[in-house]
Formats: sequence, C-alpha cells, structure tokens
Amino acid sequence: MSDFVKNAPNAPKGYAAAEAAGLRWLAEPGAVPVVEVLEEGRDRLRLERLEPVAPTPEAARELGRGLARLHDAGAPDFGWSPADPAFFGPLENPFPVSTQTEEEFSRYWAEERLRPLADKVTRTLGADGHDTVDEAIDVIADGAFDGVSGQGTEAPSRVHGDLWAGNLMWTADGAVLIDPSAHGGHRLEDLAMLSLFEAPHLEEIFEGYTEEHPLPGDWEQDLPAHLFFGLLAHVHLFGEAYVDQAIATAEAIIDRADELGF
Repeated sequence: MSDFVKNAPNAPKGYAAAEAAGLRWLAEPGAVPVVEVLEEGRDRLRLERLEPVAPTPEAARELGRGLARLHDAGAPDFGWSPADPAFFGPLENPFPVSTQTEEEFSRYWAEERLRPLADKVTRTLGADGHDTVDEAIDVIADGAFDGVSGQGTEAPSRVHGDLWAGNLMWTADGAVLIDPSAHGGHRLEDLAMLSLFEAPHLEEIFEGYTEEHPLPGDWEQDLPAHLFFGLLAHVHLFGEAYVDQAIATAEAIIDRADELGF
C-alpha cells in the first residue's frame, strides 16, 4: 500500500493525535470509507494514499447512504470528542474547540461552539452584525433546532465535523472522508457543511441520505443553523469576506425559528 505523509510541524500540540483519533473513530462502524491511518507521530501522520477520480451521481448517493449509517452509529454525548484537545480548521491555522459534553444539542451548539466563536469575531462583524448573530444563537439555545424541522429531539450522531467539499476524496471505490473534526453532534452538521460550498452532486448525496434515514420534507430549511459554526469559523480565519454571508445566515436562522414557533 502506498502512503501519504502529512506533516504538521507548526500545528498545535495534539493536532495530529486528534486527527488520527477522529479518523479511527469514524472508521469504527464501517459505514463509509475513511482514509486509513498507517502511522501516527507527534507532528505527522502517515496515511493511505488516495487516487482521485471524478465524482459521479451514484458515488454521491452511496456517500449519502453511508453518512446516514455513520450518524446512526451514534456518539456518547453532544460535544464528545475522541481526542482532547480537539481542533477545527485548516492545517495551517487550526483553532481549539471545546470538548465539554452536553445532553442537549441546543446547549452544546450555542454555548460551547457558536457563542465563543462569535465573541472572537465581534469586531469583524460590527455591532449590528454581532447583535444579529447573537440573536440567532439565542434562538438556537432555546431549542429550535434540537430535532429536525421542529420535530422531536435528535440523539448525538457520530459526525465528521468539518465536512466541506474539500474534505472528501472521490476515488474509484467511492467518496472517502479525510481531515475530520470528529465529535458527537447533530446529524445535520455534516449535511450543512456539504452545502456550504456546494459539494459535487449535492442533491444526490441528500437523496441517498434520506433513502437510508428518512427526514421531514422541509429539513433543508434547518441547514443554516447547522452550517453557522463553519461560517463563523471562516469569519474568524479569513476575515471580512464572509461577514455578509454570516449575517444573512443569522437572519435565516431567526426566520426559520419563527416558522417553527420559537
């Protein structure tokens, strides 16, 4: 088996260990292909080498089915991580995220993920922008998105945690997960991140997912609440270019919560 060496000499202490632990945890259920960790060092990983191919609609549908099975494998709690410390963001500039566990999605998402990050970017958002973002976090904290489309509550899912299009490798054997920020979260987190920068064949991914795990008909309207962390992370990492999108997403969250009666 050929390999790929990922060097992270300038990454924070524990970054390589967190990625390795996340990859192994995601691979445990055998639900969806995950790049194999061949060797772990203090600041490097030796991984299975993947040969990319063009994505196809059927590979996308199978990815959706696999993600549903992965999420259904579950996690101990919201916010639980297979490693501590845990990180989010690119190899060049990751930042630590909380590993505090919570029984309720609303508290984990609002207080452990969104509010600390929003406070870091207050100046970038501007006063009015921060007020809108804070209002959106408040409606999330009130439980508007604990279930899907206002129905019930979700148990913690086993999620990749940073599943934007660039963290998928399309191979001859299907889509393979790489570069996770794995944790116990809401099943819509991964689907929302796939939508943030429009993964290839996104609708086919969603079709495969709902074939394996049916969701209410209007579930996609919940996605802004679940991509919000990734978007605020882009404001934190890359600055003003993402501010307008973050504020518009906050407004969409508030509107959706109002539709759901929160």
